[in-house]
Amino acid sequence: MTYRHLNWLDRDRIEALLYAGHNQDEIALVLKVNKSTISREIKKRKRMDGCYDADAAQHKAYVKRLYSKYQGMKVENHPELKTQIVAELRRKRSPDEIAGRMNRRASHCVINHKAIYKWLYSVYGERYCHWLCTKRHRVKKRNPDKQPRVMIPNLVSIHAIPRTLIQCEGDTFVSPKKCQTTASVAVVVEKQSKLILAQKIPSLKPIMMRRVMKMFSRQLYIKNIVLDRGIENRQHEQFGLPAYFCDPQSPHQKPLAEGSIGLMRRWLWKKGTNLAQVSQREISNGVKMLNHKYRKSLQYRSAYEVARERGILKRATNESCT
Repeated sequence: MTYRHLNWLDRDRIEALLYAGHNQDEIALVLKVNKSTISREIKKRKRMDGCYDADAAQHKAYVKRLYSKYQGMKVENHPELKTQIVAELRRKRSPDEIAGRMNRRASHCVINHKAIYKWLYSVYGERYCHWLCTKRHRVKKRNPDKQPRVMIPNLVSIHAIPRTLIQCEGDTFVSPKKCQTTASVAVVVEKQSKLILAQKIPSLKPIMMRRVMKMFSRQLYIKNIVLDRGIENRQHEQFGLPAYFCDPQSPHQKPLAEGSIGLMRRWLWKKGTNLAQVSQREISNGVKMLNHKYRKSLQYRSAYEVARERGILKRATNESCT
């Protein structure tokens, strides 16, 4: 017999049949359900005076189903799982990383990242939300100012090389104008491993970018790199590696670099941070944390693990990769 929930009409018929003097077996035959269903219904849904009332039974059934599940119960009902998730959140792991790594280790689906988010946004997990990169704040709409075009001597367009042969993408992010400082951070990202290299520079002078690129080349095997047309890249011919340039006002042509900077902004230095007050050691520690995050695109391995497997690191002992 197929199981189904009793509705108000069924309960009204049960009440009428009981008052008519029919027993539970006869009521079960009329409603086409098992006799134990009728027995449990009368026993659990009757009133305090022992009489069965359809309206009271329907209300009791509604309340029970209403509180049978609650937001975040998949985590809250499993203390060991909750302890493990909280420990990973403290290590600045995102719910997607946590769920993906758990499922990878167990070789089956233990929990979904949506269930972790549902628990975090409930009254039970709300106090742990400050460990998320967003901290439950809405992402502000970005209105980036267009940069003026800068003439780059002897530039080679990104269209001169197939996208599959591009190895690295580079970019910089700067302090806001209100801080009245030229301190910036140069970033290079390797596409296959998503490994991030970052270095603080005092200004966007071309000589600074040239020094940083040579330093990056001593840490990582870089075959080529894609850059924008900023003034800091004017001395690209002295970088010691082939450089290709995006079209004007086309940051989408180096999405990995833009996304990595966005990741650094969300987790480490919010937009509006005065980079002059951020030390190189803080940058190194922050990038090290990002390089050791488990990524879904890397099958929940870290960028450092993939880079080490591919043998693109020149300094195997330098796990900070900065």
